[in-house]
Amino acid sequence: MHEYEIIIEEITPCGGEKYAKRTIVEAEAESPRAYAEADGRYPIMEIIEKPDGSTVVITGNGKGNIVRFTFTE
Repeated sequence: MHEYEIIIEEITPCGGEKYAKRTIVEAEAESPRAYAEADGRYPIMEIIEKPDGSTVVITGNGKGNIVRFTFTE
């Protein structure tokens, strides 16, 4: 298990990224993918490994609702 600081951004088609609801949590998980699959309400659309070591998992319903998880160890 790894311990992560996770920024969760809920983005709607009406407000877009500017009005995203942001939450910061600390959690233990096997991997960012495993956490997003267990905690997310939408299927995973994309996983991005950033040069700074963080991982971004983007989930969505295909109709403009997106939940973006940013994981930092």
